Amino acid sequence: MPFELIERPDPVAGPGEAVARVLTCGSGLTIQHAKAGRRHIPFPRIIGHEITGEIVEIGPGVTRLSVGDGVTAYFYLNCGHCRWCLANFEPLCTSGGGNVGLNCDGGYAEYIKLPVHIFIKLPEALDYKKHPAEIGVITDALATPYKVLRRARIKAGETVAVIGAGGGLGIHQVMMAKWARARVIAVEIAANKFDACRKAGADVVVDPRGDVVEALLDLTHGEGVDVVVDYVSNASTLEAGAKALGRHGRLVTLGGAGQPFQASAMEMLNKELDLLGSRYVTRTDILEACDLVARGEVFPLVTDVRRLEEAEAVHARVERGEVIGRAALRVG
Repeated sequence: MPFELIERPDPVAGPGEAVARVLTCGSGLTIQHAKAGRRHIPFPRIIGHEITGEIVEIGPGVTRLSVGDGVTAYFYLNCGHCRWCLANFEPLCTSGGGNVGLNCDGGYAEYIKLPVHIFIKLPEALDYKKHPAEIGVITDALATPYKVLRRARIKAGETVAVIGAGGGLGIHQVMMAKWARARVIAVEIAANKFDACRKAGADVVVDPRGDVVEALLDLTHGEGVDVVVDYVSNASTLEAGAKALGRHGRLVTLGGAGQPFQASAMEMLNKELDLLGSRYVTRTDILEACDLVARGEVFPLVTDVRRLEEAEAVHARVERGEVIGRAALRVG
């Protein structure tokens, strides 16, 4: 569905809500799936969720934010008070209302209105005015692979294979695994992204059009890799990832195609393997990822920033897989 640039009344904050002026908003594959019709959402809809913004209005009863605060947004419209939210498992919220920019209007607009607890105040050490596009994508591009480090218990010196390493999330997973002092193998089919994977921290790049299991075993002297992180997650990549694991190996799936696959129960038993899912991030993951950026330890890779009026061209590049790292739209 093509974008349509329209005028709408500015949103007004109600009780427990706030309104932010949007500076930039990331243009990732998640919202492209909705635009392309692969993910069904109610239309018309203002999409986008990876925002950098400034609070311009707070509604009655709001105390945790003030006008002028720099903010980003949490993607899931979680309730904030169920057992899962209170236990810091917000992605598993049972009372949420979907996603920002998919089930409510999002960041491809001058202003965005959200429940106040969905906004996340940016740390003062982050210069969001100087790098608004990069700061906005931290919520997904960096925080998601940061969570994987914890979910998969990745330790220094382990070997981590990232399938789909040249994608917007995959290349940041390479970056975060290298930050965690792992040996990183990038598995990527697009030859024009090999150099970017190496620059992000990959020690080796593997083209999966050969025998990827054999390649991963060869690179580990037959032992198998410690962790496979699969951002493609079709049946063939998941099955290859499981077969390439060594003892105490962990396979992590993060959506992608989300297809069923087969794994050997005997291999799981004999090697004590873990097959894991990792769903988005917690608020804590976002704040900790922001702190890493503020300390200069990592920095998001955004290579295409354009005006809001150029959203169609940006999404065409996202659809074709041409973007290295992330793209973003400049709104305010």
